Amino acid sequence: MNKLITLVVAVKNECEAIGPFLEAVEREVSYPGVDLEILFVDDGSTDATLQELHLAAEQDSRVRWLKLSRNFGKEAAMTAGLDHARGDGVVPMDVDLQDPPALINDFIRLWLDEGYAMVYGVRVSRHEDTRRKRTSANLFYRLFNRISPTPIPDNAGDFRLLDRKVVEALKRLPERNRFMKGLFAWSGYSSVGVPYERPARQVGESKFNLWKLWNFALDGVVGFSTLPLRVWSYIGGGIALLSFLYILVIVFKALVFGRDTPGYASVMSAVLFFGGMQLLSIGVLGEYVARLFVEVKQRPLYLVEVDSLDSRVLPVQSHDGFEEEGKRIKGVGSLGDSESEQ
Repeated sequence: MNKLITLVVAVKNECEAIGPFLEAVEREVSYPGVDLEILFVDDGSTDATLQELHLAAEQDSRVRWLKLSRNFGKEAAMTAGLDHARGDGVVPMDVDLQDPPALINDFIRLWLDEGYAMVYGVRVSRHEDTRRKRTSANLFYRLFNRISPTPIPDNAGDFRLLDRKVVEALKRLPERNRFMKGLFAWSGYSSVGVPYERPARQVGESKFNLWKLWNFALDGVVGFSTLPLRVWSYIGGGIALLSFLYILVIVFKALVFGRDTPGYASVMSAVLFFGGMQLLSIGVLGEYVARLFVEVKQRPLYLVEVDSLDSRVLPVQSHDGFEEEGKRIKGVGSLGDSESEQ
């Protein structure tokens, strides 16, 4: 019996990239005894992406798609894909062809023949990225691996093959602030990296900007390390020790010389310094408290508005695009299904 591989592809406003992606997969991905399922997750697109996915599913029975009720972010969309993938192995990847489809053949070989539960791509060069992005990425990997008990491979993204047991393990992780690279590493299991040259983006533009990348990195550090909290205990202890020594100096001068030497500059410097340190430490604490607040609310990580496999979904083409009849809302956790008719 053939093995089934599911390609999980999260997309947002990528209507121009879907055709070239499917052509590349058809041309480059082929392995004896392995069948493909291509699962697209539409993460709140506002262009013709859904129409392209519908047409692709009509032309190729291997294509499935999910439409999320709104934009939940790439990590949530990827999680939705993992939850709905049916394959014995699952490959999360981007639609822009920066993740070369041909490399999937090497992933499958190492998975089937060598027995690895996880096979990930390692970017040996990032010439397509700006110098600032390459530098910041290297700094992030170094910082993360120094402070986190769960190190992640350098220059390894989400492009990888996951055995079904790894997927099932990931589905048991309930956190809402998700840093998938860290979750992949946390799951353990036997893994190996495959080096590859990362090509430039073929179609469209990246949806990540500097601010989004900063928040993404912050989620990773806060989600997998308590060192930012613990370090303030040491900083506070060091400052308290210095303050105590300074108090001894003031008392000694008062006892020996009979008077203290007041000074506006020294007082203001101390007040501003300690005030700044307190605000900074409160900010670090706030990052963790904010994530606790999100986790405690226990909201679903995503909501699926339409599943192309749902027999109750009857897409109808109109001048403005596609209208879905019999929409179905599904979520993560113990949410019931609700139906609405247009």
